[in-house]
Amino acid sequence: MSDQKQRVGFIGVGLMGHGMAKNIVEKGYPLSIMGHRNKAPVRDLVKRGAKEAKSPAAMAKSCDVIFICVTSSLQVEDLIRRRDGIKAGAHKGLIVVDCSTADPNSTLALAAELKPLGVRLIDAPLGRSPKEAELGKLNTMIGADAKTLKEVRPIIETWAENIIHIGPVGAGHKIKLINNFISLSFSATFAEAYTAAKKTGVPLEKLYEVVSAGGMNSGFFQNVSKWVIGRDPKAHEFTLANCLKDISYYNQMVNAEKLTTIVSSAVQQDYAMALAMGRGDQHMPMLADAIANFNGLDLAEKPAKAAAGKKAGTKKAAKKKRSAKKK
Repeated sequence: MSDQKQRVGFIGVGLMGHGMAKNIVEKGYPLSIMGHRNKAPVRDLVKRGAKEAKSPAAMAKSCDVIFICVTSSLQVEDLIRRRDGIKAGAHKGLIVVDCSTADPNSTLALAAELKPLGVRLIDAPLGRSPKEAELGKLNTMIGADAKTLKEVRPIIETWAENIIHIGPVGAGHKIKLINNFISLSFSATFAEAYTAAKKTGVPLEKLYEVVSAGGMNSGFFQNVSKWVIGRDPKAHEFTLANCLKDISYYNQMVNAEKLTTIVSSAVQQDYAMALAMGRGDQHMPMLADAIANFNGLDLAEKPAKAAAGKKAGTKKAAKKKRSAKKK
């Protein structure tokens, strides 16, 4: 390959994609982009030197490598297969990198579908948060052959700090789902634990102090706690709808292997309940509120003793005021 930088396309410049695309264009790669409803990231990237593509097909015709960073396999399939999709504009040698958290079976089917066109599809799902995306310090788990990874690695290095080659196509999405099963399970466990503390009269701050000082402390516990204790809406910007999507993909994958999935099945019901309550757009740590509310509790409510003391103080002040008027 010559020293000339590859022409890069990027579809999906949202919370994660904006930072990734920003690092690609700022490190010298010619970049074409496509966004969705929110045009602010597109405008920002255009100011930085990117060009907005009219369609996935147009992007495919002009690019050497296309990154896709969207919500699910359904969107990836649409971007590739629709009338003006990537497949319609594909040329021999094009590489498509799916950075979404997707269904591995869909990934393998798309890779097989594109192969006769001379197009290679690989998977590179992400780890860490939008903050690391902006800093160019994401993690990524790669499902690809060694040759293709070598070709795209310099581009991926613009936005990833840790690049872990898992195995062939589909392997990245498989391990991403396993990793997310672990994190989503812990998140649901901590949410239920805070609900139990509230119900049994244990101060939430004390549960936080005990867990933080012990072996069960973790990044996910801290993220859940930033919302439960601190009411920080940006504690972990990953929607409950995406949580349900990921745990559902995981269960589809392991059920196909005839595995017993007692824990993951229960975890899926926690997130399904949150969506049934109309909370799909809320973030992962807010599952704690959904579980508490379902049990008739409010994690944001002040302890009964403090509330009673405040009420008593108010009554006392009112009584004192009435006495003063009589005098």
